[in-house]
Amino acid sequence: MTTKHFLFVAAACLSACSGQVSDNKSDNMLVDSLGIKVTASENREYSYTDKKAGYWYGTTHQDSLFFWSGWNMAKKRILADYSIGVDDEKLDRKKAVCTVFPERLERIWLNSNTGNDASDCLAKEDFYLLDNRPVIYISIEAPHNDSIYIDLDMSHISDVKRGDSGLMFVPNETPDKYIMLSTASGGKYNVLPDGSGIKAESSEKGFILVYGSLEECNSLTDEFRTKGSVLLAERKKRINDLITVYNPTESNSEELNKALDWITITTDELITEQQGKGIYAGLPWFNEYWGRDMFISMPGACLVTGQFDVARQILLDFAKLQDKDPESETYGRIPNRANLEGILYNTTDGTPRFVIQAYELLEYSGDTTFIKDIYPSVKISIDASLDNYTDDKGYLTHADADTWMDVKRNGIPGSPRGNRANDIQALWYGQLMAGSKMAEMMNDMESAGKWQKMASKLKSNFESDYCDKKNILIFDHLNSDGTQDLQFRPNQLYCFDLIDDTVFKKKVTRRVWEELVYPWGVASLAQWDKQFHPQHENWHYYHKDDAYHNGTIWLWNNGIAMQRMLEYGQVETAWKLFKNMNRQALYEGAVGSLSENADAHPREGKSWVNRSGTFLQAWSNAEHLRVWYQYFLGIRPDMMNRTVVVDPKIPEEITYLRTSVKIGKGTLYYEYKNGNVNVRIDGDDLKLNIVPKQNGDSGNTEVSRSEESDLFDGVDFCKVNPLDKYPCFDVYHEPALTY
Repeated sequence: MTTKHFLFVAAACLSACSGQVSDNKSDNMLVDSLGIKVTASENREYSYTDKKAGYWYGTTHQDSLFFWSGWNMAKKRILADYSIGVDDEKLDRKKAVCTVFPERLERIWLNSNTGNDASDCLAKEDFYLLDNRPVIYISIEAPHNDSIYIDLDMSHISDVKRGDSGLMFVPNETPDKYIMLSTASGGKYNVLPDGSGIKAESSEKGFILVYGSLEECNSLTDEFRTKGSVLLAERKKRINDLITVYNPTESNSEELNKALDWITITTDELITEQQGKGIYAGLPWFNEYWGRDMFISMPGACLVTGQFDVARQILLDFAKLQDKDPESETYGRIPNRANLEGILYNTTDGTPRFVIQAYELLEYSGDTTFIKDIYPSVKISIDASLDNYTDDKGYLTHADADTWMDVKRNGIPGSPRGNRANDIQALWYGQLMAGSKMAEMMNDMESAGKWQKMASKLKSNFESDYCDKKNILIFDHLNSDGTQDLQFRPNQLYCFDLIDDTVFKKKVTRRVWEELVYPWGVASLAQWDKQFHPQHENWHYYHKDDAYHNGTIWLWNNGIAMQRMLEYGQVETAWKLFKNMNRQALYEGAVGSLSENADAHPREGKSWVNRSGTFLQAWSNAEHLRVWYQYFLGIRPDMMNRTVVVDPKIPEEITYLRTSVKIGKGTLYYEYKNGNVNVRIDGDDLKLNIVPKQNGDSGNTEVSRSEESDLFDGVDFCKVNPLDKYPCFDVYHEPALTY
């Protein structure tokens, strides 16, 4: 399919931009139409955060029996679960009709005497969190019953006592805090016989749980009773605005619309203020800030969604945590992990990504005042690497486990990539180039020249040192002795800015796709490698960390895999993977979320793989959004040069689409219909020339159109074709291994 470009200079169309997608969709609460019904047999996971330091994680139809479920606050598990009932009857979650909405969980128990008439139900529960407050509201409607009750799981709480406003519990992991349980409106209640909950008249319509000191609990309870409806409405509007004001999507595909809306919302759920502004790496156990994950996630979580102020604050808050001790062995680095218990700097790639994202924020926002605030950290990060971590060819050196393939078990790296991984060199090059541009803006021409010179040196060496053009391979890393590693991994897709040979890059893209990209995602190692582990968790044979980067699917790499295919015109091939991820968010696993990992090979008798790792992973979600906006829609702003590239790659299945994105202080409106794209820009300070990027690629190797087409002729997903025997299956463990 050929997509035509119809592009307008912004100044010529300001009056034509009223009544676009965001205005039309804002008239109604779109979140009300996004409910996903879940059956008891599906029993899907769900989660909500309070955008501060707390989250709730559970499953729709069962009591929360697994370790990370329940209410978690600042990495402390404070409440495992609760149950509710009417009169003296416990409401069985397995019998509920359950719908998960972006801002609430709804369970309905039908009255058995009236069949399936939902208007005459036995009881209805709505579960809510609030923004920026440790408050849970459990609304209960029981029109045919005299009383309602709530019973708390006592696994993680103790020391029950009655307070002035409610029943007080002490969480075992935070003994200096309380959970206060009370009725929603402040009416009378009776304590259950075992002291684990309360019972009240059904007219109370529910209960609230608050967390904090005694004074904070009383204040939060009073606040909710005074203006709880306002706070709930504000939260709902904030979530609704994400998909109606900032990122509206309207197309002929309802599945696409709904998946993008949900993934946008669950990604934003991870943007919190637990330790300054940041992005949780994932839920349930990565509810902390990881520098690498955060800056991989930033384009999809903050930039394409128009949350420039959020991105700015994240960068500034993380800059405060930079290692600024010249005597430190990690001098200049941005933290790999920051939580309330401490800071670790054991990553090489987090710091280049920090600098690259600082510049990408400038490209989206045009906020040049930000440069002076962030530049000191940028300069330290680059100069420290030049002085301490760079070899004579300009490559950035690092330890075996200091890349994203970072797992260690018993101190031994699971997939050692020292001391010069290919993706680290690409990131280092990007850091030098982004830094030099910012140095020029700061009139630091000495640094700009020095950094550009090092970038050129690095690039001049890379192609000859890393590219095996005979075997179509970019070596994963150079060992400390200079030898080249031959394992076939997806990291090579990140290195294309260092390579001029376009035909070679296309061949690499095809080989990676057919040897690593399954319909369910990108594997971390080729299946013909004897170190390959077909499933992430197979405890009778190996510890899961042994498989983590040695075969396991990593969904975040889907983004670069689709990007490369789209850059080379393989729209329908990339679209197949994109659709599969949309289906996961809507119909599998955690509602609205993309997981961290998946098995590479299905289990015996299955045609699809199990998901694994965290159920909601920031970079999986964010890369999905990034590739949609930047490469399917093709919207790539460069406010530093006052241009926007619009290079759409719309699949044939999509015949109509409208959306909008924030750029600078204005909005770009985008409409696609019958193969044509119309773009309009609205914003008083946004007077840009829109430059259509022509199909094709720059490079030093020419190729005819027919030869270029042949490079991808018949390309398809990797087929499951395992070796007869993998060493990982040599030993069967009984009992099974554990963590």
